[in-house]
Amino acid sequence: MTLHSLLITLLVGGIAGWLAALALRGRGFGVLGNIVVGIVGAVLAGWLLPLLGVAIGGGLLGSILHAFIGAVILLFLIGLIRKA
Repeated sequence: MTLHSLLITLLVGGIAGWLAALALRGRGFGVLGNIVVGIVGAVLAGWLLPLLGVAIGGGLLGSILHAFIGAVILLFLIGLIRKA
């Protein structure tokens, strides 16, 4: 992984985690936590969405949307675990 792709991954993860925290009304974990949630959410969505037959376009916006969906799913699951 080059430095350029690492920076893009961190940027996409940060944006997706931040948007997911906003969408779920403050369930975020701070800046670094949101980046981690966004990156893990992108991996989760990369595994789950093709199984469901969902295809999202390519490019930067498609990557952010993909990671956002995964981050929302991940934050929702973390919220359920916290309540238990």
